[in-house]
Amino acid sequence: MTGLRAFTMPKWGIEMEQGTIAEWLVAEGADFAKGELVTLIETDKITNEYEAEFPARLARIVVPAGETRPVGALLAVFADPGAQADPAALDAFVAGYRPGGAAAGSAAPAPAAATSTAQPATAPAAIPENLPISPAARQFAESEGIDVAALAGSGRNGRITYQDVVQAGRPAARMPPAAPVSIAPTTAGLDSIYASPLAKRLAVQHGVDLAGVTGTGKRGRICKADVIARISATSALAPAAAGGVEVVRMSAMRKAIARQLGLSKSTIPHFYLRGTARVDALLALRERARQATGSAPSVNDYLIRAVALALRDHPDVNIQVHEDEIHRFGQADIAVAVATDKGLITPIVRAADSKSVAAISAEMKDLAARARASKLGADEFQGGSFSISNLGMFGIEQFDAIINPPQGAILAVGTAKRQPVEIDHALAFATCLHLSLSCDHRAIDGATGARFLAGLIELIEAPERLTA
Repeated sequence: MTGLRAFTMPKWGIEMEQGTIAEWLVAEGADFAKGELVTLIETDKITNEYEAEFPARLARIVVPAGETRPVGALLAVFADPGAQADPAALDAFVAGYRPGGAAAGSAAPAPAAATSTAQPATAPAAIPENLPISPAARQFAESEGIDVAALAGSGRNGRITYQDVVQAGRPAARMPPAAPVSIAPTTAGLDSIYASPLAKRLAVQHGVDLAGVTGTGKRGRICKADVIARISATSALAPAAAGGVEVVRMSAMRKAIARQLGLSKSTIPHFYLRGTARVDALLALRERARQATGSAPSVNDYLIRAVALALRDHPDVNIQVHEDEIHRFGQADIAVAVATDKGLITPIVRAADSKSVAAISAEMKDLAARARASKLGADEFQGGSFSISNLGMFGIEQFDAIINPPQGAILAVGTAKRQPVEIDHALAFATCLHLSLSCDHRAIDGATGARFLAGLIELIEAPERLTA
């Protein structure tokens, strides 16, 4: 069997170390066309689609759905379209695969080290010393026997890159010998439902009734993430054990949350500072904005702006901690906890200290919507210099949050409540907001955290600066 190619766990994002096969969208032994979705892969925070870059056949599924593998691990073996599977050749290919080759960490399949166990090894190619080619490209071309003499390089000044050589070693694309694939819905009832074509196809494959699915896309459109969430909700539950106990398998995101926060709580010396801010002036400011424009940012949007300005005034809190180094940031990159059906994710408002409350509000609406639909890019939720977790909308008055490493602090925000307070030696009622600041004592001292929290409360109680 010729033309075998390794399909490995791709690397999406700098921090990605492993992924979980959520679903194979192509059956083993079936052909697929260029551009067709082959599999869904879950990382710690998002679900990614692998789209075929060339037509091929899914000759062997090595890692079944639901299992996790590190970046570069062999997931499946591709073959030429229409090629008959040779079990012995496939077994030898899988047994001989070693991670770390050309395919490791790539979303696209790469040429195998040997295309057939019955063919002799490729003779090394002689490459002139004066040819403009990168060292990695030269090594790969020599090992694979690829002639690069007539190859036009895409690098600077025509230099031949590693990608140029990999592409040159791939066989010419051929259309699969199968009949045209119909994309028409297989049930007439789908025509009246506002859903994407992929969502409809997944619904048909898994028997999901779209009439009972709430769409999170634009104008209520049902998207892929909505159907996957419904599939996960019905398939993740294991049979009930004796006594009515339900065993639920952790998702990849839930495992990542458990790992990250467990490490944080066990290795970071937390201390907590608590304070109360009167928000009547802030609420009045928000009401004036609503009357003037017809809509207004949320209280949380104003808090993001206030935290960003407080971090600019107190840069010793705007930090990350990396072992024995403290990284102090020049801008306030605020990570905001957003609850999704899979767990918490923290999209980041970059440079929030340089943005207006209205700009922060628009950006947060977009980030939160895409977070719940699992459509955030890795750079949109990784990093950040400070976090905010607000449970006020659930009626929680006060709580302490766990620091999200490598950040040095996180602010927990409760609900705003009317309560009696002393003002100018007289009893009065005010709307009060409870705040709790969790700090990493390795990098932030008590006095530093206290000055930051006092400055934040001052900004909240005199909010004119927030709109300056």
